[in-house]
Parts: sequence; structure tokens; C-alpha cells
Amino acid sequence: MLLPMDQRQRLEVRTYKREIPPNHFMFHILSFSLLSEAGMERCETDDFEVGGYKWCLAFYPNGNKDEDADGYISLYLVIKETEKLPVGWNVDASFKFLVFDHIQHEFLTIEGVDGTYKRFDATKTEWGFSQALSLETLKKESNGYMEDDMCIFGAEVFIVQFCFKMESLKMMKYTHNNVMTWKIKDFSKLNEMYYNSEVFDLEESEWMITLFPKGNGLAKGKFLSLYLMLEESENLLPGRKQFVQFKLRVRNQIQDSAHAEMTSRAWLTSGGTCGFEDFLSLEDLENPFKGYIKNDCLTVEAEILHMSESGSTTFSESRICHVCKSRRCS
Repeated sequence: MLLPMDQRQRLEVRTYKREIPPNHFMFHILSFSLLSEAGMERCETDDFEVGGYKWCLAFYPNGNKDEDADGYISLYLVIKETEKLPVGWNVDASFKFLVFDHIQHEFLTIEGVDGTYKRFDATKTEWGFSQALSLETLKKESNGYMEDDMCIFGAEVFIVQFCFKMESLKMMKYTHNNVMTWKIKDFSKLNEMYYNSEVFDLEESEWMITLFPKGNGLAKGKFLSLYLMLEESENLLPGRKQFVQFKLRVRNQIQDSAHAEMTSRAWLTSGGTCGFEDFLSLEDLENPFKGYIKNDCLTVEAEILHMSESGSTTFSESRICHVCKSRRCS
């Protein structure tokens, strides 16, 4: 049952019905009418614990007179045992109050219109609603909130931790110290299916070139196959990939401007490879006039053009985040 919008705004609460009972606390009031007769202005419940903190409800059966709440129930959430908390403590929490409907067996849920959290600290140890529910609404028999002068209230508290993980992605461009050169001697004597170069370090990543002298897959017997492998990266988050743009090259040892090269890009995990099955035809490779093999030596290169760098940071409430300038982050 939603209140009219103008009334919800004036009361600074919104209400709705649900079947699920309150998670954290229930307050059973017997002989409600006698509270006023006895002159009770404020009642604090026993403590209950949520999120490692002690809480209680402060209940005003005829409204908080200091907040002009005549004709209403006033309800507040109070943090307790604050003397046990460290100096400068604060706790951010959102909360809901509930009222049991004995007819529909549902709970009227009362919460702030904006749905935001409230900060509890040494200067403000309780938050709530001075006009949580009108006495007229509470006592009206058809609403079901009062039965035989008895009513049931509840509370839920949710601690706001402000702790999250942020990942950063940085793309780097390389123009020097970014070429790995692999000279393969006695090339005609290679008889294994594939060969790996030595590890090439760039920033905090390790790379290798993998070469299939007689081709790989469908290119076997027709082409030389060439791949770049990401051996390991310290900047790579577990289960994540690193972006790389690169060139693979077989140098022409006769004409310096006639190298065989191809450019590719890929997202690679540690141990992942990217390259070309059909990098260079064996016919061209073995042609002495092409200049790729000289003195039975083949020179292969990998040139890293761009590479991503990622990182992660866990942010919590206690420090300033220099990204969003918020006190919620660290």
C-alpha cells in the first residue's frame, strides 16, 4: 500500500507491502493504548546485533514532540555501546522499519524516500522517521496493523562498507627496445616440428617466438608458420587477457627493405599465442634469390607495437580515492 506521493514526501518515507518478515529484529507491543495512558513518551528496545554493531529501536507511541510529530508513530534506529568503538568511529547504514498486517499476513515496509544510507557517529547516534506512520492508519481496524490492542514492529539494518575493486587499463606504445631478433643457424638441419626462441622481456611481460620450419596445420609442407607467444606477464590479472599489437618478420638478408612481415593483434592469456600458419611460402623461403636464408641462417623478428597494462586496486571507505576524489575510496 503506497501512500500518495505528496504525503510520502512530507513524511520523508515511502511504504510498500511484502510477505518476507524482517531479517534482524521484531518488537511485539501488547496493550498499545496503555502506553499513552501511562505517559510513556519514548521506549528503547533491547539491543540486537547487525554487522558487528549493537543497535536498538527508539519508539515514540505518540510521536516525537521535539519534531512536531503529534498524531504519528516516531521510529528511530539507535547505535549502542559506542563507548567500545574506536576514536573517530562512524558507521554508514541503511535501514527499514516494518509493521505487521494481521489481516493480509504481510508487512508494511517503511523506508526513506531517497533510499540512501545514513552516517552514525559520535554526533549522530540515531536516525529514523518522526512521522513514520500515522496513529489513524495504525489504529484503523481494516488496515490490520492493530489486533486486540497489539501490534508488531520490525527492523532491518544494512551496513554500507564502501569497498570495491577497480581495474585499470593502460595502452602503451613502443618505438624502441621493442624488437626481439632471433638468428637461427643451420636452418636446413632443423628436423623438429617447431622451435621456441629465448624469452624476450618487455616491461614486465615475457615473450617468445614460435617457429614451425615446415608449417603448421593446413599450411604444413607449404608455408613457414610463425607465432608470438605471451610466456608470462606480471601485470596480467588472474584469468584475464593482455592486448598486444605486433609485427612478425623474416628479414631479407640481401635487400634490407624487402623483409617478409605481417601485423596482427590479439588478447592473450599467459601461454597464449597468435600468428600465421601461412606466414611465408616454403618456395619463397628456399629461393636463394629472395634473400631470406643466407649462409644457412634465418633471422626472425617480433616487434611489439602496442601493449596493454592492467592493474587492480581494492577501495575502502578509510582513504581518499584519487580517481573519483571521494572519501568512500582508498
